[in-house]
Amino acid sequence: MKEVLYLDRFEQAAALLKPQRVGVLRQLAEPGTCTQVAERLDQTPQWVYYHVKRLVDAGLVSRVDERRVHGIHEGVYQAKARTYWLSPQLVGRIGGPRTRDELSLGFLLDILEEVHTDVAALAETASLEAAPELPSIGLAGEIRVPPHLRKEFLAELKTTMQTLLTRYGGAEGDAFKLAVACYPNVPKEAP
Repeated sequence: MKEVLYLDRFEQAAALLKPQRVGVLRQLAEPGTCTQVAERLDQTPQWVYYHVKRLVDAGLVSRVDERRVHGIHEGVYQAKARTYWLSPQLVGRIGGPRTRDELSLGFLLDILEEVHTDVAALAETASLEAAPELPSIGLAGEIRVPPHLRKEFLAELKTTMQTLLTRYGGAEGDAFKLAVACYPNVPKEAP
């Protein structure tokens, strides 16, 4: 099973973006038959098979085995990935180019779309059998900056990044992309 399946075709997105299919897909994180999934979802096997068939046709689920039950051959299915990402290119950019102002939300969105696409490509590379280990690092955290120090903090962050990019920006060695996103934390509502 792949870590990430990057969906960049409308047919795939259309097959996935139905609540009942997402429910079926979640049940297929582990291999299962339509009958087994139907029992867990309190549905009929025919209802589940209809949705599994659409997911298989879209390349989101695979038939991984077959078993014989009371003289009938029943397929065993499994989701193709642990995570499904929709490409921002499915809709594409509406309107003109975003501003290149580093402090704008548009610039942050551009960076995130690029990281999204790159990580999906890396995940595809990593799922090839002979792929080498892909050195990467992900860091996330929350810091608190008093309003009167916000400008100073952003300037220091920018200087630190520019120093790293200058120090390691030569033509020698392995190429890595480095992206830093800094944005206000939006509190999540309690369920």
